[in-house]
Amino acid sequence: MKRHHPLPFGAEITDDGIRFRLWAPDAETVSLTLQDGRQIAMTMEADGWFGLTTTEAAVGTRYRYRIGNGFYPDLASRRQPDGALGLSAVVDPHAYDWTDTAWAGVPWPQAVIYELHPGTFSEAGDFDGIVRHLDHLVDLGVTLIELMPVADCPGRWNWGYDGVLPFAPTERYGGPEAMKRMVDACHRRGIGVILDVVYNHFGPSGNFLHAYASRFFTEKHKTPWGAAINFDDAGSANVRRFFIENALYWLEEFHLDGLRFDAVHAIKDDSLPPFLEALGDAVRMAFPNRQIHLILENDANEADRLGHGAGGIGPYDAQWNDDFHHALRVALTGAHGGYYDDYADDLISRVGLALAEGFVYQGEPSAHRGGEPRGEPSGDLPPTAFVDFIQNHDQVGNHAYGWRLPRFADRETLRAAAAILLLSPGIPMLFMGEEWATERPFPFFCDFDGDLADAVRTGRAAEFASFPEFRDEASRARIPDPLAEATFLSAKLDWPVLDQSEPAAMLELYRELIALRRRHIAPLLANSDHPRGQFVRLGTGGLEVRWRLDGAELTLLANLSDRPVEAVHRTGRGQVIYRSHEAIDALPPRFVSVTIEQGGQP
Repeated sequence: MKRHHPLPFGAEITDDGIRFRLWAPDAETVSLTLQDGRQIAMTMEADGWFGLTTTEAAVGTRYRYRIGNGFYPDLASRRQPDGALGLSAVVDPHAYDWTDTAWAGVPWPQAVIYELHPGTFSEAGDFDGIVRHLDHLVDLGVTLIELMPVADCPGRWNWGYDGVLPFAPTERYGGPEAMKRMVDACHRRGIGVILDVVYNHFGPSGNFLHAYASRFFTEKHKTPWGAAINFDDAGSANVRRFFIENALYWLEEFHLDGLRFDAVHAIKDDSLPPFLEALGDAVRMAFPNRQIHLILENDANEADRLGHGAGGIGPYDAQWNDDFHHALRVALTGAHGGYYDDYADDLISRVGLALAEGFVYQGEPSAHRGGEPRGEPSGDLPPTAFVDFIQNHDQVGNHAYGWRLPRFADRETLRAAAAILLLSPGIPMLFMGEEWATERPFPFFCDFDGDLADAVRTGRAAEFASFPEFRDEASRARIPDPLAEATFLSAKLDWPVLDQSEPAAMLELYRELIALRRRHIAPLLANSDHPRGQFVRLGTGGLEVRWRLDGAELTLLANLSDRPVEAVHRTGRGQVIYRSHEAIDALPPRFVSVTIEQGGQP
C-alpha cells in the first residue's frame, strides 16, 4: 500500500516534472537552486507565492531556494539529508510500500501511552532502535507510543522543541523512510503511534522565515519566544493552512494514529473560528473513519476543547493533565516550590478532585500565576478526556539535574503512584524507563554553537536562580551543561539493569497493573453512566474515589501518607481487582485498593 498527502507547497511529483512552490511575500525574486549550482527562476504568483514545474529535477535531487543574496532550505522539505541547514531533497512518498494494511487503530478507551525520546530511548538513538525494543513494549501492555518531536533542527541532539522544518523527520533518527518503517512495525505489533508537534514557535537556529516571509509572525501578540506565529493577522490564511497541512501530512503520509500539540496556551489567536478549532475540525473531516487521537498540552485548562466522541463538545480527545501530576506529586513526596505550591493546601482533596473531575483548577485563582483565574469546569467531561501521568519529559526535565521520581520516592511510594495512575479511569501515560523505575536522568539538552549556545547556558542557570539550593554561582555551576554531549548521553536508558532484581520486580508490577486495566477497567470506559466521579477524604491522608462506568461502580481507596490512617471505609463490596496490602482496622501507609461492583449504587 502507498500513502501520499499531496502538499500545496514544497516539492511535489507531477506528470510534468517536479513542482516547487514557496510562499515568500517579502521576496521580489526566487530561484530554485539545484545541487550542481544551476539556478532556475520561479514565477511570481498571487499573494506572495512563487512556483515552478521542471524536468531539471527528479526524485532524490537536492535543492534550495535563492532569495535575494541568501540561500535557504525548503520550509516544506520532506527530507534534509545533511541536516536542517543543508540542501533539501525531493522525496517520492510512493517509494515506501506499507505492510500494515490490516491496521484498525487503537480505540481511545484502550489507550496506554508510552512517551519516548527517539534519541535516548535506545542504544542506537534512532527509529530503528525503537523497533528493536518493541517486544518489550508489547509485553508491557502499551497500546500507543508518543514520540517527542522529530521535525528537523540544527545540531546533533535536541529534545525536539527547536524544530524549524516541520515536514522533515530529522536524519539523526534516520529520516522519513526509517520513520515509516518504525510506524509500520509498531502497527504490525498492535501499537499505535502519536507524534508531538510544535505549532506555537519555531526554533532559534535555522529559522529563516523573517528573511522572506515575515508575515509568518505577528507583533499583535508576544510569546516566550518573541513575536507570535501569525494565526489572526494579515497573511494568516497561508500560515494556518501551512500548519493544518502539516497535521494532515503526518496522519496520512506517515499513517500516524494521532498528534499531541505542544503548549497550545502559547498559541495567540483572536480569530473566529480560532486556529485550534479549525485544525481539529480539518482533521476530523479528513479522517472520519479512522481512530485518530488529538491531545493538547494546555496550561489554560480549557475544558470546552475536549471530549471528542465521548460527550465533549471540542474536536480534541484529551489534554495532558498537569493537575493530576502536581497534586499526586505533592501528596506523595512533599514537593514544593514553583507550581507545586498551588497544590500544597488541602492536598488530599486536590488529589481527589484530580481523580474525580480531571482538573483541580476550574476557574480558581492560581497563586503561582499571580492570582489569575485558571481553568474551566471539567466535571461533565468523561475521565478519558484527561491524560494522566506521574512522570513525563517536562516534569523530569524541569528539575535542574533532570532527576526522575525515584530520586524523591521510595519503592512503596512508587508502587502506590503506579497503581493510582494505571487503575483509575483517566488515560495513563508512562515516560520511557518509568516501568522499571530507572534513575537515569532526563536533563534538558540541545546542540547549538556560538552566542546561542552561551545564551542557552545562561538561561538554564537563570531559570533555577530563584531556588534556594541554586542561589549562589557555585551551585548553579553544578547544573548539567545543556550543550555538552555528556548531558545528552546521560539520558540514554539503562536497558541492561532489567537483569537486576529490583528493576525486574517493578517492571513486573507495571505489567500486572496494565493487564488489570486492560481486563477490568478499559471495557467500562466506552459508555460511562456518569462521567463525574465522587471522592471523600478518609482521615488525614486517605481518600476514596468512586466512578459510575457503564453500569458498574469503580472504587479506588488509597492512603497517600507515610503512616496508618484510621478511617471508616467500605469493605466487602464488589470484586477486588488489586490490593497493595492487607487492611483491617486501618489503611497502611501507601495503601491502594481497587474494586469493581457490577450494578453498584447510582
